[in-house]
Amino acid sequence: GEDANQPETNMPSDKTLKSVLVASAVAVAPMATLPALPALAQAPVAMQSFAPLVEAAKPAVVAVVSEIEATPQANGIQGFGNMPPEMEDFMRRFFPEERMPRPDAPGRVQQGLGSGFIISEDGVIVTNNHVVDGANKVSVVLDDGTEYKAEVVGTDDRIDIAVLKIEPEGDLPTVDWGDSDAVRVGDWAVAIGNPLGLDGTVTAGIVSARGRDIRSGPYDDYLQVDAAINRGNSGGPLFDMNGKVIGVNTAILSTSGGNIGLGFAIPAEQAQMIVADLLDDGMVQRGWIGVSIQPVDKDIAESLGLADAAGALVAEVMPDSPAEAAGLKPGDVILAFEGSEIDEVRDLT
Repeated sequence: GEDANQPETNMPSDKTLKSVLVASAVAVAPMATLPALPALAQAPVAMQSFAPLVEAAKPAVVAVVSEIEATPQANGIQGFGNMPPEMEDFMRRFFPEERMPRPDAPGRVQQGLGSGFIISEDGVIVTNNHVVDGANKVSVVLDDGTEYKAEVVGTDDRIDIAVLKIEPEGDLPTVDWGDSDAVRVGDWAVAIGNPLGLDGTVTAGIVSARGRDIRSGPYDDYLQVDAAINRGNSGGPLFDMNGKVIGVNTAILSTSGGNIGLGFAIPAEQAQMIVADLLDDGMVQRGWIGVSIQPVDKDIAESLGLADAAGALVAEVMPDSPAEAAGLKPGDVILAFEGSEIDEVRDLT
């Protein structure tokens, strides 16, 4: 509120100003004794391009086309077969009949699209079981556009893996399996596939979680990723930054049917065991104990005198089974298997 024309008689001299600055520097000096920040905060890691990875891996990623002969039951909503009358009127209004196959139309074929990847130069391809399930004909389209008829070597509906074989004219580009057990939450992940028919699409994100159980089967152990995964990405590879396949993209959780950042991939460690088994004889053979099991909750643990709610409770023992021969009885709790602790039912399965 002072008059701007008054002389500035209270300004410090140069000598006084230097003293103030020196005093301030002394006052903040103790900050230097604090622990040093992590190296990452001091020197941010430069973001590398995904382009070299994509250039090397993309030629080994394929589109998988399956054809299924339409039936009244299979058409469902698409063919108006199992639809309430009011919904059928709505669908016919916005989707003319010539664009919608009818249940009674003979010779109609439904076409499915998925992805896959080549693991051997002679044409062995990995994809999802649900991509080829029930198909009368399966074709594979390579990155260069070449199309081959594919033979289904074997499938496993419990892990959702299928192995295909084509007969190429020469050696094909391949990708290698990576170490999914070494993957950490927060690691980069790159998906390449055929979402909605847009072949060769590349998306990137991070591994959001490990060991996800989404209730799709008894062996759920998914890697969760936020790289965009949509319909048609199924069966495609999930890569680490070394260009190794750490997972097989399989499922999404979505309220809209499209990507919302919740994608799931079968870990490579799990997938490649199934692939090896299918290549051996076209079938997957699994160990059998011969018990029905259920989770051990807090109440069950207390009633049995267990310290923790862990393990698998034996609900039933099958006749003439390994479990019966070993003396297991209903009410027993399996706490470990071959030295590995059983925290939950899924661990034993």
